[in-house]
Amino acid sequence: MVRANRIFIALLALFFYAADVRIEQAARQDPQPSKSAGQTSNSQSPSGSQSPGGSQLPGGAPEQKPGGQYQIPTQYTELVSLTVTVTDSFNRLVMGLDRGNFEIYEDKVKQEISFFSDADEPVNLGIVFDVSGSMKGKLDRARDALKAFIQTSHNDDDFFLVGFNQRANLLAEFTDGEALANKLTFVDPGGQTALYDATYLGIEKVKQGRHSRNAILLISDGQDNSLRYTYGELRKLLRESGVQIYCIGIVEMGGGAGGTLDMQGQAILEEIAQTTGGKAFFPKSGAELEEITTRIALELRHQYSVGYMPTNVKQDGQWRKVKVNVIPPKGWSNLKVKHKEGYYAGAIGVIK
Repeated sequence: MVRANRIFIALLALFFYAADVRIEQAARQDPQPSKSAGQTSNSQSPSGSQSPGGSQLPGGAPEQKPGGQYQIPTQYTELVSLTVTVTDSFNRLVMGLDRGNFEIYEDKVKQEISFFSDADEPVNLGIVFDVSGSMKGKLDRARDALKAFIQTSHNDDDFFLVGFNQRANLLAEFTDGEALANKLTFVDPGGQTALYDATYLGIEKVKQGRHSRNAILLISDGQDNSLRYTYGELRKLLRESGVQIYCIGIVEMGGGAGGTLDMQGQAILEEIAQTTGGKAFFPKSGAELEEITTRIALELRHQYSVGYMPTNVKQDGQWRKVKVNVIPPKGWSNLKVKHKEGYYAGAIGVIK
């Protein structure tokens, strides 16, 4: 009996030893524990196409390896979003287009549109207002321009105000349009013109708003003569920020001592607007000024939002030039498109 028990114990020990060997071999073949149907990895969504923050992974689903393992890409990028304005040959806004009317190219490579909207949505609006000495005699017209702009804007737009002479100052936090306009009632122009500094401050501030879209209305004569930032520094920020800037130049065109300075100011405002996908205007009368501000407000309410996931997923910090084409509907021709020039492909994140 004792001998039988010893044989039984020896066989039992041999059995458990063999089981341990099989478990160890299996672990070496597949170090990742299997998951139930309702579980997913921390680094991918159930569909295998989203990053932890919801950003689309380049190339769709991760690459599957033998044994059921997945190789997650080490880099990913986010949606490139464009605000697009379309006008006809008479400079009238073109509305009612759909996704199929648009084509996007990045560095001349066609991209697939993954987001499209033409909804009238509110925006964060920064008013960057020149109150320097060079605006004497022009300030009343500029105030009227601002009032006309506010009256035509979306009811839910959030405004803030940056005033500038030799310094740029935040005069009003995000508020409604009427409260903002009242801030300029008793302003007396004087001092030099820190245009670049004020634009820089406006770009940084507008991105703190609660809406997804950002825009700035810059009202000035464009003559910067008191600066902390250079135009080169400002231009780099303009290209990086994605903030659309519309400029109204309150200038006195023509010859004379101030003629050259006004032309320089106009060139600066035009470049600021073009770089960001906005536009610069230079009204020559009070009636034209009101018409222009109304147009800008309407344009902000009737733009297209178009987005794509870049086929070039390298996050190398290089400038990527973007071009949007419009395929005109039947009966339309000579449509003009306006949008930002491109973006820097900076490193956004790494999935480990």
